[in-house]
Formats: sequence, C-alpha cells, structure tokens
Amino acid sequence: MEDKILNETEMGVVKISEDVVSVIAGLAVAEIQGIVGMSASLVNGITQILSGKKNLSKGVKVNVGENSAIIDLHVVVEYGVKIPEVTEKAQINVKKSVELMTGLTVSAVNVYVQNVVLPKTEKLEEIEA
Repeated sequence: MEDKILNETEMGVVKISEDVVSVIAGLAVAEIQGIVGMSASLVNGITQILSGKKNLSKGVKVNVGENSAIIDLHVVVEYGVKIPEVTEKAQINVKKSVELMTGLTVSAVNVYVQNVVLPKTEKLEEIEA
C-alpha cells in the first residue's frame, strides 16, 4: 500500500499507511457490542490461514487521500441486535478513533452487514427455557 503524506514539518515528513488506518478501524469496530466479527475477502481469508496470524484489518477497506479517509467495514452481527443502532455506534467509534490517532478527516464510514450469526447454544437454551 502507498503511504500518504499527512504532515510536513521542519523535522521531516509524517506518512501514514492505509494498513495502519485499517488496523485502527478494525480495533475500533471490535469494541462495539453486537458486532461479532468481520467478513474477510477470499484472498484475506486464505492469507490468514496460511500465515497463521490474526489479521486486525480483516473486513476493512480504506482509501486515504491527502488529508481524508473513506473507510468500508464488512461486519457480522449477532442475531437479535438492532442493526441500525449497532452500525451507527461502529461508524461513530471508527471515525473518532481514526481521526484522533491519525489527524486525518474521516469523510465516510460505510458499513456493510455481511452476515447474522445466532448466539451460542448455551444462550439459545436459556432463551428456550
């Protein structure tokens, strides 16, 4: 990925990679209750299996301009949550985290709900009882 110039000072140039913004966004999404995971593309899924490393930017696509960023999130939510509320919390948290840590202006956080998963069987048994 290409690094973008964020700030040029007397001491030098500060560059922030799109990968860094992706990791920050991925961690910010993980903090949201109701989102149980991120949806990886086929290539990212295979890379993660082969490398054995957890990919913190899985399901995140970032386009960084000169001083702004557009972030796409592909999420998996838990069954029973109010999707509009959960996705709005994710948008707010990602925007706040990325802007605070990088100084970039986040112009859009697009959330794509890729899947809904049922709660674990223990929780399901409690609901049925």
